[in-house]
Formats: sequence, C-alpha cells, structure tokens
Amino acid sequence: MTQAKPYKIPESVLVVIHSADQHVLLIERADQPGFWQSVTGSKDSLDEPLSETARREVEEETGIVVADAGVDSVHGESNRVPRAHLRDWQLSNIYDIYPVWRHRYAPGVTRNTEHVFGLLVPRDIPVTLAPREHTRHVWLPYREAADRCFSPSNAEAILQLPRYLGT
Repeated sequence: MTQAKPYKIPESVLVVIHSADQHVLLIERADQPGFWQSVTGSKDSLDEPLSETARREVEEETGIVVADAGVDSVHGESNRVPRAHLRDWQLSNIYDIYPVWRHRYAPGVTRNTEHVFGLLVPRDIPVTLAPREHTRHVWLPYREAADRCFSPSNAEAILQLPRYLGT
C-alpha cells in the first residue's frame, strides 16, 4: 500500500530569473494554460534553507543549475550560473492560496508565505522545462513580463527588478 503524498509546506520561494538588460524569463503552467509565472515552489522540508529551495526549484523547472564557485562557464555554453547570482531580495508576501491548489495543503491551510529571490543569468542560457509543470517559456522586458503574470505578487516582484539591479 502506498502512502498518500505529503501535504505541501505553506512556505515557498518565487525566483525572478532575469538578464542584466532587465528581461525576465516567464514559464507557462501546464495545468493552467495562459498562466505565466516566474519559478515558484514550496520547501521540501521545514528545515530546508530558502536559498536551497530556490536553487532546487530553478533546476527542476528550467534546467538551469545554480552551482558553487568554480563553474566553468556562464556565457551560454552551459546551463550553469554561479551561486552568487542567486540573490535573496529580502521580500516576502503572504497571500491566499488559490482554491484550485488548496487540496495540496493540509486541511485548513489557506495562506502561503512566499520569499522572493532574483537570479541573474545570460539571456541565451539553455532552458529545459519540466513538461509536467510548464509548456512554454518566453523572455520579456520586465514591464511586459509583469503584465503577463497571473499572480499579483509575481508581477509586483518583477516590477522591483530595477531596484535590485541598481538601475
């Protein structure tokens, strides 16, 4: 007998993947066509560091590997970027979990805390989507990307990009 899948932890990350010229990578949800978003995902365990959640989710959803120092290349020849390019923006949002996804959480859990990170990558980095999660990706100037997001907190995070790039 197989055990039921454990409930999701209502603490997650939102990773705004962006280029130096303020373009943002968006991915379209497989289960909700037309729902464009940045990388998101919940912690796997209560003690998982948020930076590890962000690193893991980026790799699972886009194939982009956030690696420790000594990475060979960050100029489009590989799917790797240095860990230093993943930045905790020290922003968090508390929001109501969309009803369509509440069944993934323990009974009575209706709110999630989302922590925002940014990840600087070259715009020509290879992107390999997890087909069960996302169907398409697109690079857009940050304002257009914010307009395309279905999630207000995701859109607001993207609009903060110039602040975190110092422009």
